[in-house]
Amino acid sequence: MVEITWLGHATMQLRLESGEVFVMDPWIEGNPKYPKEHAFDRVDAILISHGHFDHIHDAVPLAKKFSPKVVSIYEIGHWLESKGVKNCSAMNKGGTQEVGPLKVTMTHAIHSCGILDGDQIIYGGEAAGYILHFPDGRTAYFAGDTNVFSDMQLIEKLYHPDLAFLPIGDHFTMGPNEAAMACRLLRAKKIIPMHFGTFPLLTGTPAKLEDLLEGFGTEVWTLEIGKPVNW
Repeated sequence: MVEITWLGHATMQLRLESGEVFVMDPWIEGNPKYPKEHAFDRVDAILISHGHFDHIHDAVPLAKKFSPKVVSIYEIGHWLESKGVKNCSAMNKGGTQEVGPLKVTMTHAIHSCGILDGDQIIYGGEAAGYILHFPDGRTAYFAGDTNVFSDMQLIEKLYHPDLAFLPIGDHFTMGPNEAAMACRLLRAKKIIPMHFGTFPLLTGTPAKLEDLLEGFGTEVWTLEIGKPVNW
């Protein structure tokens, strides 16, 4: 069992049955959808898909408070270390490493990756996604921010994701039309939509994605912000 809590936008908390807590793309301060009643009691690992503020903003304070392992692409890891973050474990696409009881594989993504540092934008490597290999044999794909790309079919063939976290908001990422194609390439049993509804520009909806996937066999699993679910 994995307890999944959506914390708004693309921030996810995964609590394993053994107790470890993984946080994906932490954005708390300034996130209009972050559930104010939520409080982190433990963070064992942080995984960062790319350097934009709405995915990395709270990585530094969480890392300093909990001393987790922090996983990112190499350039972001270097930047985090310059901000005083310890225990960075940078990697690159195609690589796999052990992160607590999980194995984590970094995958490709189609997106930009500059880090806003003061009034400067710093090179942040490239945007990425992750395959999470759970101890029970299941796999989940956290896409980060991306458009659909044809090599998602390689992700399916290599890793057979049972669950996928996909952005659907449009404008800055895939919209429902592109996300539906991503679902057809990935062939995951369940899709958790994310990165929608945070701002007026992010107009994509789970309902539209469901319509586009009617009859395909993939379940669109729409989470309620701040409410844990078990997978």
